[in-house]
Amino acid sequence: MPQRVSDPATLTLHAVRLLGFAETDRVASRFSLDRADVEEHLLDFEACGWVLRSQFAGTRGWSLTDRGRAENERQLAAELDHFAVRSTVAEVHQRFVPLNARLQDAATRWQLRPLPGDPMAANDHRDVRWDDRVIESLSSIGRRLGPLEAELVTALARFAGYTSRYNAAVERVTAGENRWVDGLGIDSCHVVWMQLHEDLLASLGMDRRDEQ
Repeated sequence: MPQRVSDPATLTLHAVRLLGFAETDRVASRFSLDRADVEEHLLDFEACGWVLRSQFAGTRGWSLTDRGRAENERQLAAELDHFAVRSTVAEVHQRFVPLNARLQDAATRWQLRPLPGDPMAANDHRDVRWDDRVIESLSSIGRRLGPLEAELVTALARFAGYTSRYNAAVERVTAGENRWVDGLGIDSCHVVWMQLHEDLLASLGMDRRDEQ
């Protein structure tokens, strides 16, 4: 079956949403787009009031405005309807929700290690067996993510890559690089997972309250 490929302009705006705040190079690399084309799209989007370029903590980057978020959701809805794949994405999302609960539980256990009299004690990562159980949970989640991504990719090619990025982070955690569980600014397990969650919600025009 031929892959259903998204328009580069749509991918550019969507990349800004998924990344939250990113410079042009990162926006372009998110979906392997041509940097010059991405820069032109971003300038057009800025003129439309869909994106804003600002500086934060010494770093400049693009972010979506409220109008940009609305336009992004409009484009994604039109894409799902054009390719008639809304039901596929919605069904995968339903199966993603319980897996997301497992990921949140694993992330909490990575950050907290309850002690007698202190159920909210921070995990100092000295209990190897505790951490190993969390890492096994993360690995198990990755194995279950693969089939979900495979179904999403049959709907739209832009969903490809989440599983490989997530599993690459798990490998680094297994090798002792703890920040790859929930570190920011890198493709950690948590960052990759949150991008996928946002991708599904944006595609379906939902927010997290709709999952409760």
